Amino acid sequence: MKKLKILINAYTCSPGMGSEPGMAWNWVSNLAKFRELYVITEGEFREKIEEVVPTLEQGKNMHFYYNPVTDEIRKMCWNQGDWRFYKYYREWQWKTYLMAKEICSSEHIDVLHQLNMIGFREPGYLWKLSKENGVPFVWGPVDAKDKFPVTYLDGASIKTKLFMRLKNFLTCIQLRYSGRVLKAARQASIIFSASSNSQRSFKKYMHIDSPLLNETGCYVQEHPITDKSQKVTFDVLWVGKMDFRKQLALALQTMAAIGDNKFRLHIVGGGDAAFYQQMAEGLGIADQCVWHGAVSHDEVQKLMQASDIFFFTSVAEGTPHVVLEAIGNNLPVVCFDTCGQGDAVNDKVGRKVALSNPAQSAADFAKQLNDLEHDRNLLKQLSENCKQRQNELSWEEKAKTMVEWYEKVKL
Repeated sequence: MKKLKILINAYTCSPGMGSEPGMAWNWVSNLAKFRELYVITEGEFREKIEEVVPTLEQGKNMHFYYNPVTDEIRKMCWNQGDWRFYKYYREWQWKTYLMAKEICSSEHIDVLHQLNMIGFREPGYLWKLSKENGVPFVWGPVDAKDKFPVTYLDGASIKTKLFMRLKNFLTCIQLRYSGRVLKAARQASIIFSASSNSQRSFKKYMHIDSPLLNETGCYVQEHPITDKSQKVTFDVLWVGKMDFRKQLALALQTMAAIGDNKFRLHIVGGGDAAFYQQMAEGLGIADQCVWHGAVSHDEVQKLMQASDIFFFTSVAEGTPHVVLEAIGNNLPVVCFDTCGQGDAVNDKVGRKVALSNPAQSAADFAKQLNDLEHDRNLLKQLSENCKQRQNELSWEEKAKTMVEWYEKVKL
């Protein structure tokens, strides 16, 4: 049977990285095990790509084309929230469309795939090429959450509160009325949602049923499950940047609500630790907090293997890779039932609470953590279940799902 040729638009893509570059790399490096890929990407990580591709068995199926931008535009891209970037990003997408037309004129491309970046606001122009050539168009996974939960803006600056409320308003307008977003959605043979939140948005605003496929996956790991029941402390690990989206304040309030000195909150991440350390003092839990600062990836893995619970309090994410890493380390997760973490964590590997307000959430999280500390057999079972969940969330399984859809849309 002829191997399908897939043209992929992946603005940022790089081996050995996290976030959007790493996500795209993991997709294409796994998809290339099954299909032949033609990948258009920005040129920032060209050197890394060209160093690694020849070392991979599937490297022969990975053909990269580069559409570089200036260093100034790259800085805008990395500075999340710099809306000036969208002007240049749109121009990049148009040039990518022209490059894709050239590739299609010399290669028999079977499927066009808009992969990343995952935000819905910029769907690129492969949909237009699909309309012109009749080649099926796949979009996603797409992050199309319509609202940031504003009740969790406590402690944010006035500027941030105004910005998030304006962003919520504009997001709803764009989902409902953006011409290119609607054209891309109508042309797509299939749109994948990066989270259940995104599924609801596509249904609500565009009346589209969009299958769930979180944008990131995990690699199956082998770690022994150790007996931690005799430990004197109950170690809860929190990892993230210290900004309001990650809700470290809520994690501290949860520890105060638990009111049990055997609990230790291990805090990993960069940012204004002094503000939160002062908060911990005020809550009377300073002695229960261990501040690790920004540490290496390997050190985070060691902390995960030594901890009892991974506590993830963020309220605005795609699919956080750190949650999948926790599952990969057989570490049960307690988090909100929202965004990608709400889809990745089920009741076999953790516990979730509904979005409400900070005071109610602190009480809800405190109950979940207390219950798990009191029932060590349940906690051990959740840890053992992580192995199966790793397989279900693995990159290989995600790639197989995507390939199945390539075959379906090509029929």
